[in-house]
Amino acid sequence: MREPTWTPERVELLKGHFAAGLSCSEIANEIGVSRNAVIGKLSRLNLTREKKVKRRHPGPREDAHGKRARSVPRMQYQMLRNLYADAPPAAEEIIESEHRCSLLELSKEKCRWPISTPGAADFSFCGNMPLEGMPYCAGHTRLAYRPASTQRFARG
Repeated sequence: MREPTWTPERVELLKGHFAAGLSCSEIANEIGVSRNAVIGKLSRLNLTREKKVKRRHPGPREDAHGKRARSVPRMQYQMLRNLYADAPPAAEEIIESEHRCSLLELSKEKCRWPISTPGAADFSFCGNMPLEGMPYCAGHTRLAYRPASTQRFARG
């Protein structure tokens, strides 16, 4: 015949370890039973602990005050709105690309607007200083992100 899992001595050990604040895994290791056996016996004895309120850390979209941080598209929208408020796009705006660069010279600190046709001898990139968080300089950003009311569509 099999020996019972919960002898009176084990039950007393369980209660003592539980009162001492040991975890279910620690109690199981001390008594020599499985963690699930400890959880089940604690439940049958109606022994519960007060739930600890975990201090929630701000998620990736929240700041330390629990407010949602602005998403990148929202921040870009704000930057574009400010850019258009400063200087509305001209119909045929000419942007002076004073710091043209090749693909090998291109970096995050340079406007990535292509000048000419890829493969052509005079092909390069604008190279001017881009707006923060954007790939293009102010002039090319106005060309790339024009409001729908100013876009012209070619009709063939």
